Amino acid sequence: MNLKDTRLVVIGGAGFIGSHIVDQLRREPVREVVIVDNFVRGTRPNIAAALRDPRVTLVEGSITDRAMLKRVVAGADGVFLLAALWLYECVHEPRSAVEVNIDGTWNVIEAVREAGVKRIVYSSSASVYGDALAIPMTEDHPFNNRTMYGATKIAGEQFLRAVYEQHKLPYLGLRYMNVYGPRMDYKGTYVSVIMKVLDRIAAGQRPVIFGDGSQAYDFVHVDDVARANVLSMESAAADKCLNIGFGVQTTINELVQVLLKLTGSSLTPEYKPNEQMFVTNRIGSTELAEQLIGFKATVPLIDGLRSVVEWRRQGEQVK
Repeated sequence: MNLKDTRLVVIGGAGFIGSHIVDQLRREPVREVVIVDNFVRGTRPNIAAALRDPRVTLVEGSITDRAMLKRVVAGADGVFLLAALWLYECVHEPRSAVEVNIDGTWNVIEAVREAGVKRIVYSSSASVYGDALAIPMTEDHPFNNRTMYGATKIAGEQFLRAVYEQHKLPYLGLRYMNVYGPRMDYKGTYVSVIMKVLDRIAAGQRPVIFGDGSQAYDFVHVDDVARANVLSMESAAADKCLNIGFGVQTTINELVQVLLKLTGSSLTPEYKPNEQMFVTNRIGSTELAEQLIGFKATVPLIDGLRSVVEWRRQGEQVK
């Protein structure tokens, strides 16, 4: 899809990833960007600058509101669907997870299809894979998920696959690895360690590592993830779910050492017995995303973490 003069809807657009997608869309020749958010996870500061752009509007509401969705997507060229409850809510409030992540996702798909929207880009998750059975995980890796969150993301993918088969609604699903960057918070199960370590360092306390720190993940910067979304909207590829990651495995030990270096701290990590971790080993193959949408992550870990440190420092100065 050529983005020139398009009307695009970003559902969950005030969230961590969604707000960065909005920022990148503002650099494109789009006609209008509509942010939909109920501010359960998103925040107003995330989109404050974007809302000063006359092409950007905000609609407050939930994907459980079918009437609102139909009004908003009418006349849209493309829709980005990011709104969802996270792992914590899925564990402790499974009924809400079903109502939002499953029923809500279907509400969006239904509204998009009925409105004749040209394309939908769905934020899925590497959680669908569970623990890796092979490294790196390709998109053909089996669903080894054992979490409610992962189950809801699998459901969303399967909804889109079925609707494509029946109605040929073009879609791409994006299976994010471990996304981090400015505007991140403490709700990301595998990346919240970044914020917690920086909190401890700022307080002059030793950063805590649970277990032996060998748990390893694929960390990908939010700027890269937002760019993957824009490329997916522009692409002609359809009916696929793609890994979106950096393709490099980083242990928690390595992550903490980089943060200590960036902050100039002489503290040493403190090791404690392992807390519950849903996944301990994950890295995704990036070949299919590069082939189909031309995406390859470009932000190295040290530069990405530096952007988080600087963002936090700016926030402290504002306070």
